[in-house]
Amino acid sequence: MALQIETIPCLSDNYAFLAHDPDTGQTAAIDVPDAAPILAMLEENDWTLSHVLLTHHHADHVQGLEALLDAAPAKVVGAAADAHRLPPLDISVADGDSIIIGNLIAEVIEVPGHTVGHIAFYFPESAALFSADSLMALGCGRVFEGTMDQMYDSLSRLAALPSDTTVYSGHEYTRANAKFALTIDPANAALTSRAAAIDAAREKGHPTVPSKLSEELATNPFLRASDPDIQAHLGMVGADPAKVFAEIRGRKDRF
Repeated sequence: MALQIETIPCLSDNYAFLAHDPDTGQTAAIDVPDAAPILAMLEENDWTLSHVLLTHHHADHVQGLEALLDAAPAKVVGAAADAHRLPPLDISVADGDSIIIGNLIAEVIEVPGHTVGHIAFYFPESAALFSADSLMALGCGRVFEGTMDQMYDSLSRLAALPSDTTVYSGHEYTRANAKFALTIDPANAALTSRAAAIDAAREKGHPTVPSKLSEELATNPFLRASDPDIQAHLGMVGADPAKVFAEIRGRKDRF
């Protein structure tokens, strides 16, 4: 049976998630921006926390962990490469490792770029990717610690997952991302339609996360650096897609 997943708004624009295996009752929290809304969702569903999966060390993804564990002890999982700056880990993982939540397996994918130790968790049986600040809805994270080439390679790995994968990213940035994407890919009818739907959803206070990978492949400019229309718009026809990506990311940073 597939995971039951709850999307939990936290802080001003963060998301945490609960991933629950209904067969065994085990439940994982993915990132902990704030303990209170996660605890409330656990109580609402009558779920017991068993694991916490941390994607990276930034405070807005881990700062609620101590309070969460005080109320709901669980095993903490995070990147071995970042263990020195993450909260104490019970399980350290690296690229290609697996974590078992009940009867379901999460594959660990290293996605450096936003930070050098960022990881994502992919549940193939549930077609669910928890990508935090690597691949985001209509965007990607800022390249704070890694290199543009690292981020491009990370996004390329995620883009190669099955297109029906649901992408659970870490922030409600989609409306702003859509405005930027239209400056890069203005002739994309799918993007124009998606941007309108995003505006309508946000006007009603509805979340735009998660999204489908198929949507991202069709509309997210950071996954479309090899697209001829985008390359032409940027004056980079035939350029190395990694260089086109770097140009797009640089423009986003100045947007």
